[in-house]
Amino acid sequence: MNTLIEVRDLSKTFTLHQQNGVVLNVLRAVDFSVAGGECLVLHGQSGAGKSTLLRTLYGNYLPAGGSIRVQHDGQWLELVGAEPRDILQVRQRTLGYVSQFLRVIPRVACLDVVMEPALARGWSKQLAQSRAELLLTRLNIAQRLWQLAPGTFSGGEQQRVNIARGFMVAWPVMLLDEPTASLDDSNRQVVLELMNEAKQAGAALIGIFHDRVAREAVADRHLDMSQLDMTAAAASQKEYADAR
Repeated sequence: MNTLIEVRDLSKTFTLHQQNGVVLNVLRAVDFSVAGGECLVLHGQSGAGKSTLLRTLYGNYLPAGGSIRVQHDGQWLELVGAEPRDILQVRQRTLGYVSQFLRVIPRVACLDVVMEPALARGWSKQLAQSRAELLLTRLNIAQRLWQLAPGTFSGGEQQRVNIARGFMVAWPVMLLDEPTASLDDSNRQVVLELMNEAKQAGAALIGIFHDRVAREAVADRHLDMSQLDMTAAAASQKEYADAR
């Protein structure tokens, strides 16, 4: 399989303006690449920068330096310093992000929330609805809930709706931030099946899994974040969280 994402010498800092401009070096000299069909699991203690890395890859955080390149529409695209319109296109067609939390959209039906990524790519409503219904059924979301807004759902139901949305379309590269957290064994197994199906279809996965069973079920390689010369990262993350 070909390499689909390549990260070189990536760094990320946070400046705590409320603490006299203290600069926290959260990521330093991060290097890795992931090919289609494999899953790289980010490993390390809490505060090592795992979620920060995923958010930086997705463009939610601006890196302090380094390179993030992805295969987008058949060619390499550098995301560090890319134009906002290019980032949006990458997020629509190339780079998927699946977390354990659903950003609730008021008054939008569950089925429409799940279908949206497919409709944005030009799928017919019939095809998108068929795929969405299949995913919601696999993830044990009762049909009586499909026309209700997910804001009324339990936390576990919202999590499964978010996972259905994340796997609605095929992504060349998928970022997964604790997608199996708090799921029961049955639903966790469904998510692992969806991940392995994505790998078999050629996706490159980068994920965080505190669940050892889930981690071992999908990991092809590990990146030990605690070995990346991120000194005092745990303390830095705590200070940053406290400052917010």
